[in-house]
Order: sequence, then structure tokens, then C-alpha cells
Amino acid sequence: MANVVVVGAQWGDEGKGKIVDWLSERADVIARFQGGHNAGHTLVIDGEVYKLSLLPSGILRDGKMGVIGNGVVLDPWALVEEIEKIRKMGVSVSPENLMVAENTPLILPVHGELDRAREDQNSVAKIGTTGRGIGPCYEDKVGRRVIRVADLADEPTLDLRINRLLTHHDALRRGLGLPEIDGAELKAKLLEVAPKILPYAQPVWKAMNAYRKAGKRILFEGAQGALLDIDFGTYPFVTSSNTTAGMAATGTGLGPGAIDYVLGIVKAYTTRVGEGPFPAELDDADGQRLGERGREFGTVTGRKRRCGWFDAVLVRQTCATSGVNGIALTKLDVLDGFQELKICTGYMLDGEELDHLPTAADQQARATPVYETMEGWSESTAGARSWAELPGNAIKYVRRIEELIQCPVALLSTSPEREDTILVTDPFED
Repeated sequence: MANVVVVGAQWGDEGKGKIVDWLSERADVIARFQGGHNAGHTLVIDGEVYKLSLLPSGILRDGKMGVIGNGVVLDPWALVEEIEKIRKMGVSVSPENLMVAENTPLILPVHGELDRAREDQNSVAKIGTTGRGIGPCYEDKVGRRVIRVADLADEPTLDLRINRLLTHHDALRRGLGLPEIDGAELKAKLLEVAPKILPYAQPVWKAMNAYRKAGKRILFEGAQGALLDIDFGTYPFVTSSNTTAGMAATGTGLGPGAIDYVLGIVKAYTTRVGEGPFPAELDDADGQRLGERGREFGTVTGRKRRCGWFDAVLVRQTCATSGVNGIALTKLDVLDGFQELKICTGYMLDGEELDHLPTAADQQARATPVYETMEGWSESTAGARSWAELPGNAIKYVRRIEELIQCPVALLSTSPEREDTILVTDPFED
């Protein structure tokens, strides 16, 4: 039985939530392995809309274990709020179906304050951060001064961690014109939230290895997209963690041999939130139409997403860096009614055609798309659950994408509804 990693293969917002929820029916354990509450998943189940940020999508299914791994940065107050919200919608959340890694770093109010202050004062090139403290928390993690979940149960250690944190952050805050941190107030807030978080705390690495040995099916759930990866994304307009598939092992305490199948989630067109290069971006009526039909607004921030034609070059790159075995193509129905469609097949840079996005930021910004045009379709694909229900030109479009990205389609999603999915290859049985 395979263990499956789900990653976004564009800039995020590809529809991972629905796909993970759909796959979670076949899984026993669903584990988040990176990111924080800056990324959101929207799921529509029997007409009910659920918006999740930290909780693994499988929490909506009975009998599944949800895991927040050590690769995640966790805002404890945001988690408590999300649990309370989802409980009001009739979903049970308890230590029986949710565990949090003891070594998960905590996002503190000071991280969000620093995040927003930096972005406000950065007049050269804004990164487009959500301002939720994700980056500063990851900085503290690698700087060996972060407070972790386990520290909430050990007051002497908590005191040491807070003192070390303040030494660093107070110096930064003085330079940014912010008041110094009240250590006693911060400690009081942490001790207040601790009883609400600690019941979920577990040595996740141990539990995950036990699940694997017992033959349980594990579904690894990533946040954001591979083009926001700190190493392989459009740096510096990226997130602060590795969003590619390899992080699934490190972010949960398993070895890389635990990964059997990587499913890349890909929209039938391209979107991006925030700043940074976007070669296939459309600033015309087609781009406006994609945004309106696709309801392209961020789940967490509400920010309008930039829209463009499908970029096969970028997806081919992310399929390579994540070792994608198959893709789940989402939002095909948004393209219904376009008389013609375009696919980016390469870039022109200084008179030379490239088959990949260059690493240098200046070159990324100057690269222009090379397009291939295809005939669209007038029929509706919304809600289709078999190939026979798709228009011929829609099938041609999907097949051409497979050729260009050098990776097969395993799943095809035709609406936000859970069951409106065409299964080509079951990742758990591949």
C-alpha cells in the first residue's frame, strides 16, 4: 500500500484541499508537513463550505488521524480558534483524531509584528508576505531560539527560551522603531494557551514510524506550491520553507523511503498571489474572465489572485524537483466557453528561447512567454465524472498538457464538489 505526498505544482491555490480530502477517504493518516496558517484549503462537501488553514483536510472524515508535523510553524491561538470554529460546524476534533509534533515551532505575536513591520518598511521590493509571522518563525527555528510545543510543559525551559528570543528580537524591534517585548506578558499568554495545545502534543516521528510499520496508508499534505519553495521557487518572492515533496519526510520524522507516490496538484490555468515574476500573466479581458469564473481570491487573505494561461514550462520544472508521479488537474471547468486557449511552452530571453525558468531574479522578470494556441470548447465540463462526459477539445487540451509537462494526469477535478472527480490512476494503488 502506497504512502502519497500531495504538493502544489504551481504557486499555490491549486485546489489541494479538495484533492486531499478526496484522497483521505483512502488513507488512514493525513499529515501536514510544512507551512503555517498563511495557507488555506477550501472544501465543499454536500454544499457545506469548510475553510481550513492548519488542520489537515482529513479532519473532516471520521476514523482518520490528523497530524501536524514538525515542519509546520504553528500559531497556537490560530489553531485553537480553528478547532473551535470547525467544532461549531459539527466536526469532532480531539486528541483521538489530531496530534501535534512536540518539536513544532510556535508562531508568537512578535513574529507577526516583525513580519508586518518589515513589509511596511520595505520600499525596494515587497515580498508579498501574508504578515502572519511565518518567515520570522522559521528564522528563529534555524537561529535556534524558537519556542516549541514541548516547551509549554516545561516552565524553566520556557523562561530560557523567552530570554533568548527577547535578546534577538528586542534589538531588531529597536531598529524598526517598535517597543521592546514584555517577556512576562508573553509568558502569561503562552501559559494560558498551553492547556489547549498540550493534549494534542505527541512524538509524531515515533507515531508516524509506527503507522508505517503497521501498514497504514499515509497521506502527506503540503501547503502553498512548489514555485514558492525557498530553494526552487521564484526567490525572493517565496515562502520560508521547502514546499517540494522531499519535505514530507523531514517535516514528519520519516525517512525518504516512506514516500511511494507524489501527486502534483495543477490548475488548468495559472494563478499567483502576491509579488514576483509571472511570465504567462494576463492583464486583459481573458485574465479578468479567468479570475471571475475561477473565483480567484485567497482563502486566508482574500487577496485577488493574478491569472494567466497554463505555463507548461513551470509545471515541468516542479514535476522534476518534486519527483511527481502524476498530476491532479483542477478547475478545468473554468476554461469552458473560451474560443481558444493558450499554453506557455517556453520563454524568450535576450533573443534566446529557454525551456526552463532561469534562476536569476532579473532574468525571471524579463522572460516573455512563447505560446501554443489550441481550440477551446463551448460545452460544459462542470461536474463531469468520466472521460465520456468531456468535450473532445477538452480531452485534447488535457493530453497536450501531459505531453508538455512529461507527466500523466492521475486525477481530473471538474468542480469544487468532492465527488466531481475523474480517477485515472489511484495513487494509493499505483
